Amino acid sequence: MLLGLLLLSMICISSWNMSIPTKRACDACHRRKVRCNSHQPCGNCSQAGLSCTYDAIPQKKGPKGSRAKVISELRETQKQTDLAQASQSRRSSTSPPSSPKYGRASDLLTRELVESCTEFFFVHMYPTMPVLYRAQLQQAVAEMGHSVESYSLVTSLCAFMLIQPGIMLKNSPILDGAPGSATNPKLGSFLMEEAVRVRKGYDYIENPSITTCITSFFLFGCCFGLHKHNSGWLHLREATALAQILGMQDESSYAFDNVIENSRKRRLFWLLFVTERAYALQKHRPLTLHATIGLPTLDQDSSLAGFIHLVNLYRPFDDNFIGLWNKSRTDCSPFTLAHLQQQLTEALPTFLNTTESQAADLRTSQQWLRTMVWQLSITNGFLSSNSPDTSMTFRFPIEIAKDLVAVTTQFSIQSMEVHGIGLIEKVFDVACTLIDVMSCVLVPSSPHPYEPGPQEYLNQLLTLISTLRGGESRYLPLIMTKIRDTLPTILSALPPDLAKKMASNGADKSQHEGTPSSTGSSPYSTPPILPYYPLA
Repeated sequence: MLLGLLLLSMICISSWNMSIPTKRACDACHRRKVRCNSHQPCGNCSQAGLSCTYDAIPQKKGPKGSRAKVISELRETQKQTDLAQASQSRRSSTSPPSSPKYGRASDLLTRELVESCTEFFFVHMYPTMPVLYRAQLQQAVAEMGHSVESYSLVTSLCAFMLIQPGIMLKNSPILDGAPGSATNPKLGSFLMEEAVRVRKGYDYIENPSITTCITSFFLFGCCFGLHKHNSGWLHLREATALAQILGMQDESSYAFDNVIENSRKRRLFWLLFVTERAYALQKHRPLTLHATIGLPTLDQDSSLAGFIHLVNLYRPFDDNFIGLWNKSRTDCSPFTLAHLQQQLTEALPTFLNTTESQAADLRTSQQWLRTMVWQLSITNGFLSSNSPDTSMTFRFPIEIAKDLVAVTTQFSIQSMEVHGIGLIEKVFDVACTLIDVMSCVLVPSSPHPYEPGPQEYLNQLLTLISTLRGGESRYLPLIMTKIRDTLPTILSALPPDLAKKMASNGADKSQHEGTPSSTGSSPYSTPPILPYYPLA
């Protein structure tokens, strides 16, 4: 009897223990190895500002770690989760099919923005940069949600369009100035950083493609427009290196792809070829690409005529010239430079069968390159006031300015603005050289009383610089400071409207944007000219 009562009491106690709910630490307290009161939420989570959950499956105890480090990890994880959920909830039907794991810019890279930048590229930029096809870009847009490569291409393209040519946006979420501003550097810079960040998510260097090479080129263009020349140089070198890894410099490599792919590769190679040479002249950089393959043909795209003219303009600037330009060689001869000037003069036909924007780029680049060769001539002491070859005289920059004014007055402002900072800088360089010549050489006002002279050419170039992008570039205050330091007497000869506009921009702006002379802002430093050479 006593034994039966004992057994019964043990069974009751066991049943009572089983009915009591077992206390369990929440996920956060378990992770932090602290005592939990098992409330919902528990006291620890309420105090630390953490979400209190009981989702984790209990595991064996392990070694204790730093509680401060653990709580930081928990907060960061939950913060990222909350941000992803908030970003997803803000998405609207206007957003492109991009995935939250790719894009912090999902709220800014709207479908409207992508379509606007795409259309702007093919209408205005394609003739100069014929490396994308509409169908391929549309496919990249469709693949943005699951392809890091496509997302990076589209994002870098939009960034490039916003920074360099300065596409107008009616409703931009981020603007430095008022809506309708000629440029959108803040939005473009944000998208550029997004493309760089996302592209790190895959090994594009070990697995390169034409798309990744084009993306690097667009990133270079962004940095150039933002005056981030160290970053720009790295992106340009990356693009040329990827092109060489893909074998674009080898003519035999074009025998293995289809016609369309070969055409795109060939155009991309020559685009990088031209860009590298222009940048080598602007920033004294070495070359990596050489004219080792054939030019694109006009069989499938007649608009390539202007692009081929551009290649031929830069083709004479080989390793020999760049070596002389960078002072790594000294075997320069006046005959070589005179011949190069002749090549540049004959490089373009009188009538160009191109678009207006192509013609603007070609004509401006031609006069700028003539200025570069003249700079090398004066550096090596080859100039003479009585030389029978005009290009080898001190007066030649006046002739260049005259020709540049004659061609630029034929073009609309929009056809020149689409080329961004690069074209403005070229006009600036020609104007700076003209100012130096006017300050150091006895220049008659005009050979004939009713013909324009150097002062009139300078006024025209200053007006152009003050008009492009509304004069908002840094070059107007820079050239104003150069005039004040080099040739202050010509300030009184400026037209009243131009003088007022230049004064309103102010030279003080140049103090934080660059050196107020051709040395810091121009691709070259004007060599010293002995003062007061008489011109015959």
